[in-house]
Amino acid sequence: MFEFKVEAVCPRTGARAGVLRTPHGPVRTPVFMPVGTQATVKAMTPPELEEIGAQIILGNTYHLYLRPGAELVAEAGGLHRFMGWNRPILTDSGGFQVFSLAQLNKVTDQDVRCRSHLDGSEHVMSPEWAMRVQELLGSDIAMCFDQCGPFPATHAQAETALERTTLWAERSKAAHSRPDQALFGIVQGSVYDDLRLRSAREIVGMDFPGYGIGGLSVGESHDVMYRVLDLLDGVMPREKPRYLMGVGYPPNIVEGVARGVDMFDCVLPTRNGRNGTLFTSFGRVNIKAQRYERDFGPVDPECDCYLCRDFSRAYLRHLYRCGEILAARLCTWHNLRYTVRLAERAREAILAGSFPEFRERFREGFQDGERG
Repeated sequence: MFEFKVEAVCPRTGARAGVLRTPHGPVRTPVFMPVGTQATVKAMTPPELEEIGAQIILGNTYHLYLRPGAELVAEAGGLHRFMGWNRPILTDSGGFQVFSLAQLNKVTDQDVRCRSHLDGSEHVMSPEWAMRVQELLGSDIAMCFDQCGPFPATHAQAETALERTTLWAERSKAAHSRPDQALFGIVQGSVYDDLRLRSAREIVGMDFPGYGIGGLSVGESHDVMYRVLDLLDGVMPREKPRYLMGVGYPPNIVEGVARGVDMFDCVLPTRNGRNGTLFTSFGRVNIKAQRYERDFGPVDPECDCYLCRDFSRAYLRHLYRCGEILAARLCTWHNLRYTVRLAERAREAILAGSFPEFRERFREGFQDGERG
């Protein structure tokens, strides 16, 4: 039921265009996956996600386990039916919450004992727990339970997280039993080359149908991220998909694609949109700035989204100043369309044999730093 086929490879960079086949339809890569933490992509309905071209979205295992509960979702017919989304879904393992909610957790090789950030109740998370919850949710792609180490981390701390990740991957694979759900392994190792190579060797040796690259975009510089991706590009299987977890800043997507990454996800487009920061063909824009008060042009003349087609910067700034919900909705719509389209454009360029030129045009156009 799950298959990945590489359709084209850029001979100068290694960027790939491919197709993932899942029980809920194909996913053409490179692809950006909007995050639907609690069975919803914030501010967007499923038909709107389809309109912007979203092919696959994420659900969060930890949050859905806490509420409404995986059993309830299963009773409703699974996550697709529960949230009214008929295209593919990937669920994370809950492992990132081991990192992000570290102050609430006690981690051992056996499991993670944590207190809910909602009500303080105690819960036990483990590879077996992660597999059970994800199988109940019924996602198309599940992720192994892993430990994302802290950043910065000492070599010893990163090695401990790596060893747990390998141990937990073995237990995840042993516990996973749903045949219509693909299980991806995760490579850890922080910013240490020897640990990244060791993790890749150990996880790839278990022969998963796809691989996540975890522990990046947690505080390291872009250059360090790219160095790690360059390293892994040389050792990860060419015939299987690669998923750079938690990365959605536009330059990181383009540079990730150039290093053989196929899949990306991040809350950045939706979170920034709710706060009035937009991604555009020329960089980031703070739409709340005074300079846009009488600016009646579109947010991004090169964008084809609903916001850029029908509304002006001045109107959007007005909505924010008034505290209108529509402001967050329109900005989220735009940011997601921009990011989804960026991956689409990268794919088109790979298939056309012009990815290096696309990459260079992007670098010249997208100015880092916020405008406004």
